[in-house]
Amino acid sequence: MRPADLADVMRIERQSFTMPWQETTFRALMRRPSAALLTAVSSVRDPGGEYDGGEVVGFAVLWFAADEAELGDLAVDPDRRGRGIGTRLLEGSIELARNRGAHTLYLEVRESNAVARALYLKRGFQVVGRRPGYYSEPREDACVMRLDLQNDAR
Repeated sequence: MRPADLADVMRIERQSFTMPWQETTFRALMRRPSAALLTAVSSVRDPGGEYDGGEVVGFAVLWFAADEAELGDLAVDPDRRGRGIGTRLLEGSIELARNRGAHTLYLEVRESNAVARALYLKRGFQVVGRRPGYYSEPREDACVMRLDLQNDAR
């Protein structure tokens, strides 16, 4: 993710979450060596046949501590969902976490977010806990999920 991507990122963030992160949060994370921010970008061919960078259609944010990683944010433009973008962002996040030496990858997801939970379960994450009242607007529990990167055969 680059600072130039933030307009698209913020649009997606606001459309995806009831309590969206602020732009200052993304900017601060971009400066942290212990964080990684990925984007999925649409590609458009220009008249000369070259690919021109398009708009950001999804993103993921991770941070690292010791041998653990956390997927703190993952979102796809609502108009582009159902096309595998979220899966590719998740796979890229897992690969990045593994390459940075993480043994486990954690995340929290709203209990009611059945689509995201199904994606994570399909990829091998396991529910390992619950954080009561973790989310607000609306108030809801978070499912804590974990992927063991050392024993992940994919």
